[in-house]
Amino acid sequence: MKRLAILFSSLAAAFAAPLAYAEGPVLVELFASKNCRSCPAAYKAMDELEAQRDDVGVLTWPVDYWDYLGSKEKMALPESKDRQRGYVERFSLRGPYTPQAVFNGVKQAPGNKSSKVDAALEEALAQPESGIRIVRKTGKVSLKGETTSLTDLWWVAYLKDEDNETKMPNPVTSVRQIGPWLGGRADIELPACESGCMLIVQEAGFGPVLAVMDVR
Repeated sequence: MKRLAILFSSLAAAFAAPLAYAEGPVLVELFASKNCRSCPAAYKAMDELEAQRDDVGVLTWPVDYWDYLGSKEKMALPESKDRQRGYVERFSLRGPYTPQAVFNGVKQAPGNKSSKVDAALEEALAQPESGIRIVRKTGKVSLKGETTSLTDLWWVAYLKDEDNETKMPNPVTSVRQIGPWLGGRADIELPACESGCMLIVQEAGFGPVLAVMDVR
């Protein structure tokens, strides 16, 4: 994976007071395929969720597990399968499935089951604040905070609104890993964002999502 230019500097002193919490949506990641018969219901549920709430951001990771059932999933990415397999291990599942929805890396549920989606979202919202702060500046962001474990930074590009000709909500088109991050301060130079992009701060090993910034 390509790496973004990133400059790290340590904080001058330990924080005497808690940091301002990151303002960011709950990240809902949907793993889906156009050959998945249950996925259209999940697309509708995710679209409604994002339309009704301003504290939710949805990404769809296209996978190619079901290509043998029909036409090839042209948007499938190797990173989509890698990410889902990471969650399979994280949640001790038997294997990957679609449509799977993952909420801030801490809860998962079938994306076409509204009651389970709602319950998982509420549990994700109830998680303690991370204390990670992301401040956007011209052409870059400043990331501040302390972590208790190794943390990955992900830069994810996706198609939004008029750019999205699929039925998938915000399908991912590319992902880059910036990392690792060990806490402190990081000034990150942002590349051009052609449609939609997200910066995801996540515990290594596909753990809890600590902060998200949606760049549109």
